[in-house]
Amino acid sequence: MGFGPFLAVVAITVFAVMTMVWVLSLILSDASIVDVAWGPGFIVVAAVGIVTGAGDTNRSVLVLILVTLWGIRLATHIGTRNHGKPEDFRYQQFRKNAGRSFWWRSYFTVFLLQGGVMWLVSIPIAAVLTIAHPPLITGWDVAALLIWVIGFVFEAGGDWQLRRFKANPENRGKLLTSGFWSVTRHPNYFGDAMVWWGFGLFAVSVGAWWALASPIVMSIFLMRVSGVAMLERTLVTTKPGYQEYIQTTPAFFPRIPRLTRRD
Repeated sequence: MGFGPFLAVVAITVFAVMTMVWVLSLILSDASIVDVAWGPGFIVVAAVGIVTGAGDTNRSVLVLILVTLWGIRLATHIGTRNHGKPEDFRYQQFRKNAGRSFWWRSYFTVFLLQGGVMWLVSIPIAAVLTIAHPPLITGWDVAALLIWVIGFVFEAGGDWQLRRFKANPENRGKLLTSGFWSVTRHPNYFGDAMVWWGFGLFAVSVGAWWALASPIVMSIFLMRVSGVAMLERTLVTTKPGYQEYIQTTPAFFPRIPRLTRRD
């Protein structure tokens, strides 16, 4: 199956997945599960592509493995974080504003909207799984894997450090400013962006330069729309010392720590 037809298959797949997740959200009365489904949704897309696509086998398998590692880790992290907690405040506010119409409005403005973003973001994966040449390994593949690993380490490492920090009662009300959080205020968002730039470069390795639209869109969302910008508006007013933290630590791109000179 070529790239164009596969994009249509991806659209149908994403539509089906998000519809099932929406139905489950109605049963649970919790729209937050859409966030848990985000990572596994890409795994489903990649799994369909590995069966129907005509991409280079080695590169396709590698990308499937990377998508699976990223998707399972993210779903596990969000699912564990949300377990036993009420619905995310964003969806609670939407539920309150929409009233009785929330059940059907959420289908379009939450689930299908995220499905549309998922379809767009998955374009590099679709390119890799459907374009056969050149075979693995090119210089772009090496660069892609390196950037993906850097992103995964920042994303997973930042989440792990924050989870441990919050689990310690002595840190209640305090601000995490060490480790990954000492070089960027949002290592998890930066890492997520780098993961998708990694997938974008895998697409470049098969000549699909236009697939870089995906990591560009993802980076804009993370920096300006649903990630850093949205979270910072809350943190500035709720976290003591956050204003000082802003003055010393970049919001997104990590600063390179200065090496201490020894005479």
